[in-house]
Amino acid sequence: MSTPALKQAPLREFTRIVGIGASRPNIVVTNEDVCQWIDSSDEWIRQRTGIVTRHRAPADVSVIDLAEEASREALERAGIEAAQLGAVIVSTVTHPFATPSAAASLADRLGATPAPAFDISAACAGYCYGIAQADALIRSGAAEYVLVVGAEKLSDVIDNSERTISFLLGDGAGAVVVGPSDTPGIGPSVWGSDGSKWDAIGMTHSLLEVRDLAEAARRSGDSAAAKAAIWPTLRQDGQTVFRWAVWEMAKVAQRALDAAGITADDLSAFVPHQANMRIIDEMVKQLKLPDTVKVGRDIADAGNTSAASIPLATHRLLAENPELSGGLALQIGFGAGLVFGAQVIVLP
Repeated sequence: MSTPALKQAPLREFTRIVGIGASRPNIVVTNEDVCQWIDSSDEWIRQRTGIVTRHRAPADVSVIDLAEEASREALERAGIEAAQLGAVIVSTVTHPFATPSAAASLADRLGATPAPAFDISAACAGYCYGIAQADALIRSGAAEYVLVVGAEKLSDVIDNSERTISFLLGDGAGAVVVGPSDTPGIGPSVWGSDGSKWDAIGMTHSLLEVRDLAEAARRSGDSAAAKAAIWPTLRQDGQTVFRWAVWEMAKVAQRALDAAGITADDLSAFVPHQANMRIIDEMVKQLKLPDTVKVGRDIADAGNTSAASIPLATHRLLAENPELSGGLALQIGFGAGLVFGAQVIVLP
C-alpha cells in the first residue's frame, strides 16, 4: 500500500521587517542614583561602560505591559492587525513565571489569539534568535506575519548593591513585525552558543535553592529569615564576558556579513547589543566600519536592556536618522549562556 503524499504549506522565498515599536519606562535612574547603592562615581561608570542613565519601570508595570506597548506601535507601523499574526515570539529572561509564557498573555492582549505563542530564553541574543525563527517560520509557510518582541524588566532581578552587573541594567521593550517580501530583507542568521562559559552570567540562586533556604529558615524557627525576600538576582564574571565579547563577537559579526554576501562598506548601520560602550567601539574597530555607517549607541541613555537592546537601539536610530530606512544594518546579540546571534537586515 502506497503512502499518500502530504500537502505542504506554500513556501515564501524572502522576508523582511515591516514595522518596529518601542517602550521605554518613565523612571530615569542616573549614575548618581546608582552610586547611593555601590561605592562608585559617575565618572567611573561613564568611563567603564558609557552609561549615563538607564530607564526602570515602576512596580505596577510588568514585562508584558512593556511588550504590549512596543508591539502595538510595531503593528501600527506595519499596517496590519494583530489577528493577522501567524506567531508571537517574546524574548525575555525576566518574565516572573516559568509557565505560562509571556507570549501567550501578550497574544491575548493584542487580539492575536489563536496564533501560536512562545518565549525564548536566550538573554541578550534573544532578539536575534527571534528574528531567525520568524524568518524560518515565514519562509516555510507556517506563518505570514510574525511578531518578535525583546522585553525585559531587569530591575526585578537585580540587587542594587551588587557591583558586577546591577549598575549596567535597565528596563524596556522593542518589537518588530516580520512579514513576506519580494526581495531579501533578512540575511542568513549566524548563531550559536558556548556552554563552557555557562556560569559567566547567571543568577545567584536556582529556584530550588530558594525553596530549600526558605524551608530551612522555617524549620529553624527564624521567622525573620523565613519572611525575608530570598530572591535570585543577576551577577556576572565581568572580565570573562568582556574578553569573550571583544575577541569573539567581531568574528561572528564578520561571518554574518559574509553569509549575506556583503562587506562593511555596504552597510548603512551597525546595531550591536548594548552591553558596554567599550565593547561596541572595539567591534567597530575590528570590523573596520567606514565613517558612513551609523552605529547604534542607545546604551548611554538606556543602559543594558538585554533582549530589548537591539530593537530599542534600532528604533532610536531610525527616529534620529529616518533616511536609513531601506538601508542594510548588521545586528548582533550576545550574552548569558553564553549565546550569540547575528544577521544583516533591511531596515524598516
